[in-house]
Amino acid sequence: MNFFIVKQLPVLPPETYLEVVKGCADVIAWAELVLPRVLELTYTATDLRAFAEDLGYNGPPFPWNDARRHRLQCELDATYAHMYGLHRDELEWMLDAPDPGASFPTLKRSEIDAFGEYRTQRYVLHAYDQLARGQLPDLSNAA
Repeated sequence: MNFFIVKQLPVLPPETYLEVVKGCADVIAWAELVLPRVLELTYTATDLRAFAEDLGYNGPPFPWNDARRHRLQCELDATYAHMYGLHRDELEWMLDAPDPGASFPTLKRSEIDAFGEYRTQRYVLHAYDQLARGQLPDLSNAA
């Protein structure tokens, strides 16, 4: 892959993860929000023990819990939306753009069928709003 292609990819530079989350009551870097969630989502089997240890975790693999995994993924989506500087209305549009540009129509339909609502959109926007208010994203009580 040529360097000019790499420069065009929407990838945050590594130093972004060291920046302090603006407006947050706790002084915390983006990496401190991202790493524990990524660790829990990825370290679900002992064959990834070395990866977990590289991240400073020496405990057992995390149990697979679909509801918790979904909440962590939504918290990450909201975190990255802030890291990329998206406004709430831009994130809302990305999650639920009208046809023919809809990004996640199958997800939306399946969640409406299963839960009676587009749950991912509600969770991501809730976590986004928490960050916008200077709170850490926490969907553990989201129902």
